Amino acid sequence: MTGTAHPQTPLSRRSWLARAGAAVGVMTLAACQRGQTISESLRVSAEALTRRSQRLLIPREALAPEYQPSQISPFFKPNGSIDPAASDYVALKDGGFADYRLMIDGLVEQPLSLSLADLRERPARTQITKHDCVEGWTAIGQWTGVRLETLLEEAGLMPEARYIVFHCFDALTQTEEGPRYYESIDLVDAMHPQTILAYDMNGQTLGVPNGAPLRLRVERQLGYKQAKYIRRIEAVDSFEAMPGPRGGYWPDRGYEWYAGI
Repeated sequence: MTGTAHPQTPLSRRSWLARAGAAVGVMTLAACQRGQTISESLRVSAEALTRRSQRLLIPREALAPEYQPSQISPFFKPNGSIDPAASDYVALKDGGFADYRLMIDGLVEQPLSLSLADLRERPARTQITKHDCVEGWTAIGQWTGVRLETLLEEAGLMPEARYIVFHCFDALTQTEEGPRYYESIDLVDAMHPQTILAYDMNGQTLGVPNGAPLRLRVERQLGYKQAKYIRRIEAVDSFEAMPGPRGGYWPDRGYEWYAGI
């Protein structure tokens, strides 16, 4: 049976906000019962409300602004890790990434192991976009890579998959011992047409300071979501399956998990 979608009325928006407010109260009470602080619960609840509000108001496939080649920044700051010290990464780098394999597994029907040549054989997308860093600086760069959606469809997501986790080679301590960087996004952002795994930057092979051999570009979120040095992509059903409690290296340390712009 098919039906016609109706535009949302002011009354339905008010009802949604009322339900959201009630949900915040329930979550806060539940948090107190678990011993979580009220401020932490309110922060998490407000973040969820922000994400849902943005998704309600902005179409799922709305594109981030794209720019002209003449607008590309002369310098793109390679912040965070710029040269991972992990021995497995160093070995790959020393070999020109010839032995690199991207693993895609977790809640998928067909796990994948792909070389850089394999990735370059898939349809490519090039986009010139602005990187917004939480530190306050911006830069415009050109990125070329394979759409994440293409690879996830090839792997075949299982129905219970809800999040995509990016496991990285780098530790921000620049040592072997530090916790490795990771990030995650939901399926809305994973399937967005501008969400790509970039292997080229500004018309050249992606350099080590900016994330070689492969980095994420999820253009509707802030810079700390753009995971570099990706070694594995995992489909999961909850944050419990992730390396940390809040779904990302920086979210685990107090940043918002959803960094939409």
